[in-house]
Amino acid sequence: MNITVQTKSGLPIYEQIERQIKEMIVSGALKEGESLPSIRALAADSKISVITVKRAYEDLEKEGMIYSVQGKGFYVDNPDLQYMKEKQTLGVEEKLGEWVKLAKDAGMSLEEAQDMLGILWE
Repeated sequence: MNITVQTKSGLPIYEQIERQIKEMIVSGALKEGESLPSIRALAADSKISVITVKRAYEDLEKEGMIYSVQGKGFYVDNPDLQYMKEKQTLGVEEKLGEWVKLAKDAGMSLEEAQDMLGILWE
């Protein structure tokens, strides 16, 4: 599993781990029942604190994304993927709403904004 941590992103490292694992589950890159790296292994691979990885795994477990088996490790659970995708879509919608407000405040026309989005999309 490839987790990328950006120390200068402004987003706490545990949240970066959570988001990337969620994305892998929702996209199907991680399947139900698949094992995750141990807390120590992921911490060592990512060069971050064991406590940080533990926090991410605990949060993911609370959300029903993963589950733990005592002495065995962490595994991908069977989350409601439809709900997860809807939640993800809502997040995109909120960000786009903010972007539209910024574009309008900057005096951009709808056509200019669509052109910009098209360029950034590629």
